[in-house]
Amino acid sequence: MSPAAASLPAVSYSVPRRASEAGGEAFPLHLGDTWRTPPAGCRMEDLAAADHPGLYRYAPPQGLPALVDALLERTRAESGAAVQRKNLLVTAGATAGFAAVLGTLLSPGEELLLPAPHWPLAAGLARAFGAVPVQVPFHGLARSADEAVSLIAARTTPRTAALYLCSPNNPTGDVLPRAWIEALVEWAGREGLWVLSDEVFRDFVYEGEAAHAFALAPERTFSFRSFSKGYGMAGNRCGWVTGPLRPLGEALKMSTQLVYSAPTAAQLAALAALQGPGEAWIAEARRQYCGTGRRVAGRLRVPAPQGATFLFLDVARELDGEDLPAFLRRCAGRGLLLAPGPGFGPYPTHLRLCFSAAPPETVERGAELLAGMLGR
Repeated sequence: MSPAAASLPAVSYSVPRRASEAGGEAFPLHLGDTWRTPPAGCRMEDLAAADHPGLYRYAPPQGLPALVDALLERTRAESGAAVQRKNLLVTAGATAGFAAVLGTLLSPGEELLLPAPHWPLAAGLARAFGAVPVQVPFHGLARSADEAVSLIAARTTPRTAALYLCSPNNPTGDVLPRAWIEALVEWAGREGLWVLSDEVFRDFVYEGEAAHAFALAPERTFSFRSFSKGYGMAGNRCGWVTGPLRPLGEALKMSTQLVYSAPTAAQLAALAALQGPGEAWIAEARRQYCGTGRRVAGRLRVPAPQGATFLFLDVARELDGEDLPAFLRRCAGRGLLLAPGPGFGPYPTHLRLCFSAAPPETVERGAELLAGMLGR
């Protein structure tokens, strides 16, 4: 077994032991998924080989030309950047795009700065390519753009090669102010670092503004987006990367070796969403997620999320000597599945709740159960 593989943790978003034996209602709030189905006309059952002769064939490795063109138009409108077709790469979900870029940019032993808490797979993918993830406690600590830069700069070494950003953040729901993003991207430029900007929840901002990092430094920034979040297509595995021409061309080679191309049917469904009812679907989902997130946050007595679809709770005071895994097993025994904080960084007493993973009524009943178990 390779050292890189041996170093990878098992991805654990929940502790579901005996959850199936709980009886009664289940509350699957552990995965960052959505209960909502894709827009009408953009579902797999809406695709027919008679209408799409290449439905069962490979797509071009960069992506279906029509989808690349639609993403080009959207990216220009959102960012104002002078994006070309070769600045875009359609991938098998944002995860595969992130893997291809990491494998292109980072050499073994080089470091990736991860403001924490962070998306768990960012650390695992860095290790998979022999790089070193450096977790930097950040969210909830920085109070200004200068403090944000100082926290990150303090963990920089001669081996640092890239900075990861995630806004809206998974798992906290924070939306970093534009001034902070600008300051961090500028600092990364002075240090000669790549910027990897995870923007998969960009469509779900309830408070503030989600800055488009690529537009700030297109020569060294990669942004990652996903149809999983924006259109309820997590199972389709389709996302895209925007990045600098030459390194993204190298990442295209890496992506081709890893997965060849994103699933053809998924790309056709994504194109249908961009050309049809996708924006209306996002607007309705944003309204519903925002309302559910605020109600659940109020019940659990934590601040409402600014974006994304998560709450990240510190339950240290309520554990009363019990460790987090034991508490999560008790939750699972009552049908409530939650993601453990250590998967997101050095957070041994935190847990993450996804308030889009089930219908609002189910989420709110799950939150009521959790509040009772915490004595809130």
